[in-house]
This record gives sequence, structure tokens and C-alpha cells, in this order.
Amino acid sequence: MTTAAEVLTRLAALGDPSRLAGMARYGIATEHAYGVTVTELRTVARELGRDHELAAALWATGVHEARIVASLVDDPALVDDAQFEHWAQDLDSWDLCDQVCQNLFRRTSRAYEKAVEWTTRDELFVKRAGFALMAGLVVADKRADDARFAALLEPLAAGADDDRDLVRKGASWALRSIGKRSAALNELAIRTALELAGRTGRGARWVGADALRELRSPTVQARLGARDTGPTEAGGTHA
Repeated sequence: MTTAAEVLTRLAALGDPSRLAGMARYGIATEHAYGVTVTELRTVARELGRDHELAAALWATGVHEARIVASLVDDPALVDDAQFEHWAQDLDSWDLCDQVCQNLFRRTSRAYEKAVEWTTRDELFVKRAGFALMAGLVVADKRADDARFAALLEPLAAGADDDRDLVRKGASWALRSIGKRSAALNELAIRTALELAGRTGRGARWVGADALRELRSPTVQARLGARDTGPTEAGGTHA
């Protein structure tokens, strides 16, 4: 059985300290980072396989890359509420937040519930995680009908009026993702974006205007007009 210490040794060997400055420029926490690329982390995770206990041990190290690997090797079926809250409170960087949500949390049975709950929270990365989960579920839950995602629009709009850049970008990401899944959801998402753009709060207005640019774009409209079903990628994680 591979130990967390052995994984840390490998990550340290893969790390390139010269990458840390670039990571910091993109707002990534580097105080406890080695400078390992996500591609390299995914390779390590594939070789390790699923291991819930190892994931917990890797997370406990506090090392940035080890925590991303933890999100890749953990078993979604074994994630309970205590882990949701523990890991959410430990998030200290937008990229770690998005990686954990896309790699692990969106694949759990409580993903929809936590997405809605977390958009009501005030903590920066917990609230961002709520929106990141919404965006991720659009891609991950291929069997869900439109009603499942339409139900997310009200809580999304309720939490969107936030001036913090990472939160409002997360809200726009979620809204745009929902609106690119189908023509019917596009119409509902545009309606939500217009409502947000008309509010007095600066955060809500920004989210509405930002989402409208893509949701109304010729590229999105042409794709949805030609193919009215099936999820589309959210465009990747971003700050």
C-alpha cells in the first residue's frame, strides 16, 4: 500500500520551483506547493488508483499538489458530510477549489444539495465551490433532464450578487454552463442573466452582463439550434 509520505516524495521530485512564480501570478496559493503540473498529477493519480484512506492522508499534508491528487484518488461514494465541510474549509486557492469540485465532489450523491447550500455561505472558497459544483454537474450528470438544472437557477441568482471576483466569476461560469446545455435552458439562463443585469448590486450586474455575452453569442445559438440536447463542457476551471 502506497503511503502519503511516498507520494510526497514523488511529487517533490516532479516539482519545479521555477513554476511557483507563475502560479502565484494566477492567484494560486504557493506557500505549500512544489510546482507540479496538473498533467503530472493526473498521471500519478492514475497509477495510484482509488484509495479513500490515502486521499485523507494526502489532504492532511496540506501540500497543494497532494490535495489535488487526493481529489483524484478518493472514492466519491465514501465522501460524507464531515468530509465535505472539512475539505471546503481547507480550500485556500481557486484552482484547488475547482479541482476538488470537478474531480470529486460533483461525482457524489450529495453534489446538488451541497451546490445549493454552499452558494448561501459567506466563506470565499466555499461559496465559489457551490458555483463550481453547479458548472461541473452540467458536464458530469449526462442523464439529468433540463428541470434538474433549471432548479439551480433560482439559488444561483440568489447568491450571485457578490463583489468578490472569484465568486462572481464562479456564478457566471455556472450560469453560462447551464445555458449551454440545451436550447430550453439557454432561454431560461438568458432570462436569469437579464434579471441579474437589471439589479442594483454591482456583483449581480456583472454576472448578468458577463453571462449574456456568451449565452447570446452566435456560436452558442448556432450550436443549440443545430443540436438541442446533450451537455457541453463548461470551458474549464478559471479564476
